[in-house]
Amino acid sequence: MNFIDAIILGLVQGLTEFLPVSSSGHLELGKVILGNDALPNESLLFTVVLHFATALSTIVVFRKDVLCILKGLFSFTWNEDTQFVAKIALSMLPAAIIGFTYEQELALLFDGNIRLVGFMLILTGLLLYLADKAKNTNKKVSFLNAFVIGVAQAIAMLPGISRSGATISTSVLLGNDKTKAARFSFLMVVPLILGKIGKDILSGELTYDSDNFAILSAGFFAAFVAGLLACTWMIAIVKKSKLSYFSIYCAIVGIIAISVASTS
Repeated sequence: MNFIDAIILGLVQGLTEFLPVSSSGHLELGKVILGNDALPNESLLFTVVLHFATALSTIVVFRKDVLCILKGLFSFTWNEDTQFVAKIALSMLPAAIIGFTYEQELALLFDGNIRLVGFMLILTGLLLYLADKAKNTNKKVSFLNAFVIGVAQAIAMLPGISRSGATISTSVLLGNDKTKAARFSFLMVVPLILGKIGKDILSGELTYDSDNFAILSAGFFAAFVAGLLACTWMIAIVKKSKLSYFSIYCAIVGIIAISVASTS
């Protein structure tokens, strides 16, 4: 892997982690368009570095929220911040259970299944369209809402369904404030990313070569900067009800993907 590959992958990871266009779906489409061998093979270490970069960018964007949550959590009282952490933990359960239970079955879906990607992108587009039309409220995410949003996050493990698109749309359709929905969606994924990183580290499969330090750094920096921009941009998009643009994009790409799959 060279510097250009590392920067491109970092930018893609940083942008698609937050923008509702499905990074997994676009990766599968890219494999078909470019050919499996045309895409650089990411090492497990490089993947971990990119995921850490996007998690860190989320923490930086929501640094005030994170500090308030930590202060409230360590007060050891059942306050609003403690309840928020409990809701985050509850939202993680569906994805964690399904991810560990059906890890191999899910991996089989990421094998050039373009027709599935196409239909899931159209579904993502529909969710975004419906969420964009929903009226804004001042409602906060409840415990029941947190679990339902967690189910949406678990479903988003399918290639073609955007995690941020599914969770934000579900939260908004449940009647929650759009800004609070985006905040909850982005913060709820941080523990999952860090947990996945921890699992990969403890697996003992990570290999580090000091010669690749510069390339890893390039990928990390690209993903971190792209993540900062995409996360901030996405919050503004949700607040201004501009998700319909991504809805149209997902629908068009989904139709193209189904058409390509039907003719191949």
